[in-house]
Amino acid sequence: MGLHHQSSPSSLESGYASGASSSSSTGTLPQVVLTKEHLKFLNSTLNNLSPMDILRWCKIAFPNLYQTTAFGLSGLVTLDMLSKLQAETPSAPSIDAIFLDTLYHFQETMDLVEKAKARYPNVNLYIYKPEGVSTTAEFEARHGKELWKTNADLYDWVAKVEPAQRAYSDLSVAAVLTGRRRSQGAKRESLEIIEVDDAGLVKINPLAGWSFQQVQDYINENNVPYNELLNKGYKSVGDWHSTEPVKEGEDERAGRWKGQAKTECGIHNKRSKYAQFLLEQERLAAALENVNLNGNEGISV
Repeated sequence: MGLHHQSSPSSLESGYASGASSSSSTGTLPQVVLTKEHLKFLNSTLNNLSPMDILRWCKIAFPNLYQTTAFGLSGLVTLDMLSKLQAETPSAPSIDAIFLDTLYHFQETMDLVEKAKARYPNVNLYIYKPEGVSTTAEFEARHGKELWKTNADLYDWVAKVEPAQRAYSDLSVAAVLTGRRRSQGAKRESLEIIEVDDAGLVKINPLAGWSFQQVQDYINENNVPYNELLNKGYKSVGDWHSTEPVKEGEDERAGRWKGQAKTECGIHNKRSKYAQFLLEQERLAAALENVNLNGNEGISV
């Protein structure tokens, strides 16, 4: 999981991509298309397989397949499994990983990224940051302080959704592995192994059927590096400003966006939501510009 240099604030950091890596050999393959009937059949079949067998099948079935990870426990289990699979067939294309650095991760999370890179050198890592910035100070100079409070949808867009879409475009991503599980609660309780989002991206959740205990057991049994915050009561770790420890009896993700109706970080919401949001932002900006040009006219948005 070694990294190249980052040539500019908006560019990606990539692993040492060989001629056999997925990013270089499958970029021209067609996108994956699944009918509803095929998707239903696949899910009914894959539900009976172990996560490792699901990943073995995915590696054969999907071109341009990547793992998206925030280095949570489930993602680390998947990463460990992918490294083991790559060791089984070292000449086969690798399934590389994408990490979205929002610039607001805990230091413990960034330390974990370095540990994972050292532990899994046969899995390439691509790191994407918000467009045009490389530090928290630069982000706040452009978007203001505490954007997650002043405009939560805009924060999700610039810190997570846009970088994710840029990664998918740059790398010609057709399918992604996620660490989502049904046992995490909220909207994830009815999660399928394979889903297709509203933009046609295939999302595969190999650990969908696992409990938190199963994930934790795997971490311990395989000596997988994990976030030190988990020893302090955290179970799901995101940005420092929207993550708290979980109390006894609470859902695994109860510490995320506590006190808000929000349950997802943006990249798993419908992309059409952000398309509509951006359209409304453009209309508002145009209306404000019209007021500035023509004096104190009313704003119609």
